[in-house]
Amino acid sequence: MITANDVALSYGKRVIFQDVNIKFLPGNCYGLIGANGAGKTTFLKILAGDFEPDKGTVSVGSRERIAVLKQDQFAFDEVKVLDVVMMGHERVYEILVEREALYAKSDFTEEDGIRSGELEAEFEELNGYEAESEAAVLLSGLGINEDLVQKKMKELEGGEKVRILLAQALFGDPDVLLLDEPTNNLDIDSIVWLENFLSRFQNTVIIVSHDRHFLNQVCTHVADIDFGKISIYAGNYDFWYQASQLVLQQKQNENKKATAKAKELKEFIQRFSSNASKARQATSRKKLLDKLTLEEMPTSSRKYPFISFKPERPCGDVILEIKGLAKTVDGVELFRDLNLTVNKGDKIAFVGRNTLARTALFQILTGEIEADSGSFRWGVTITQSYFAKENSAFFTEDISLVDWLGHYTPVTEGETYARGFLGKMLFSGEEALKKTSVLSGGEKVRCLLSRMMLSDANVLILDEPTNHLDLESITALNNGLIAFPEVIFFASHDHQFISSIANRIVELLPGGIIDSMLNFDDYLEDAAIAGQRERLS
Repeated sequence: MITANDVALSYGKRVIFQDVNIKFLPGNCYGLIGANGAGKTTFLKILAGDFEPDKGTVSVGSRERIAVLKQDQFAFDEVKVLDVVMMGHERVYEILVEREALYAKSDFTEEDGIRSGELEAEFEELNGYEAESEAAVLLSGLGINEDLVQKKMKELEGGEKVRILLAQALFGDPDVLLLDEPTNNLDIDSIVWLENFLSRFQNTVIIVSHDRHFLNQVCTHVADIDFGKISIYAGNYDFWYQASQLVLQQKQNENKKATAKAKELKEFIQRFSSNASKARQATSRKKLLDKLTLEEMPTSSRKYPFISFKPERPCGDVILEIKGLAKTVDGVELFRDLNLTVNKGDKIAFVGRNTLARTALFQILTGEIEADSGSFRWGVTITQSYFAKENSAFFTEDISLVDWLGHYTPVTEGETYARGFLGKMLFSGEEALKKTSVLSGGEKVRCLLSRMMLSDANVLILDEPTNHLDLESITALNNGLIAFPEVIFFASHDHQFISSIANRIVELLPGGIIDSMLNFDDYLEDAAIAGQRERLS
């Protein structure tokens, strides 16, 4: 159990939250949600003891251990993968190191024997003899091959490092588990494994995530940072959304009734205050009016951008034909003999463990790189707009957002049009004059989505567009793509995003592709597809 007592945090005059009194209980999994900048990650750091609040304290049960998902991928570059995982339980790892040093001594003394006995007893109490096998199970579940276990972290790819740091946090059955965006860089299979792991986990879990399906699968409670406070709701993300909307609607209805009543009383008082026969009634109503209070509606930190894609023209009969496409990068074959015909109305989710394969395919189709062999042909009616996962090339100029968007605005429109468009994407007033050099990851994504909307394209290609977005922006983008009437190609690790948009699933595998018209949930559960995947992997 972990408890926050009277915790408060402000940045200058801006109150992030105040008077927070919460108990996070064992057996529960809490989803910590809030808009970008609401203080989610900072609150996790406060709970972990890595950040001091302005006031208040955090307490943990005696002898309870907190584990935190670390974000620094380079912190363990010189350490072997297996050791990094076991470092998740600091005391177990300390004993392992001391045992190894003791048993390596050539002059093993009586004192060393006594010390080794003490260490062995403590090691057994901490279940240390199962440490290596537990670490191996965690790594396997997260898709880390056995041949990587003895390598140093610096030899691994960034996505592999993230998985190992997640295994480190999960290792050793911590009493309190703090996870900040644990599904980032995980494929669908690994996310499902993590969902099952957390569903079985008996201790306290607090998670920050922008993956709505993941929150629905694992959370027993939601801790919502908004209106300058943190409120706990029982249930998963969908329950929170329904309950919070209901509470807001009730307050709005109460205020509407109070406003109408106040208007009625004021009109009566104004009409009859000078009428002697009605003076007593007017005075009575004046007292009622004085007692009538309108509850001030607090300002939410949540804001939803307006995202709507409108193609200039519909797609013709021929959209895209791919024949025998192949690509190898740094000696690794991403795909070979890829054949695909795209039909009108297709919204295709490209899935698979190898994210590089999806990115390479999109880059080939948009002309950024060339295939090793094979060909593809776009229809003559097709116009494409591409959202690249790596977007730094779009922000090399240090200019204002108005000027940046002006590059993509129709020549017939001016600054007012660009400002209006930026306002819809939550860059209103002075925000529209921000320099591109100071944009956050989420702000850059909203800029790039603005560019896509202005393109009027009838084929949208999006590579992990939900990265860096808050839940509100993900919801807006999700709805915008559902409403788009033409063709979409996209890759995402967001389960709900895929299942609500895609009407076709294409999985890229080393030995070929699986092309299915099943919805995403049925696709994941289909035994025949699982067998096909095994044959092509």
